[in-house]
Amino acid sequence: GCMLDGKLYPFGEIARTENCFRCSCSQDAMRCCSLFHTPVGYDKENCKVVFNTKSCDYDVVQKSDPSKECVVYSRV
Repeated sequence: GCMLDGKLYPFGEIARTENCFRCSCSQDAMRCCSLFHTPVGYDKENCKVVFNTKSCDYDVVQKSDPSKECVVYSRV
């Protein structure tokens, strides 16, 4: 298998790791890509970025009231 962040994963495709990556584990190497996109276009003065481990994505919420989401114009 392959080790990632102290956890052993079996050979083959891993749909989602604990840290929100999709990986392919072979005897040669482990290749991973992220399942999330980082928000870059939003109101940085009034909003903040919070990582949501359930959805494997970033939520952009109001600093004054984190229960309210902010509009995100672009992600990378």
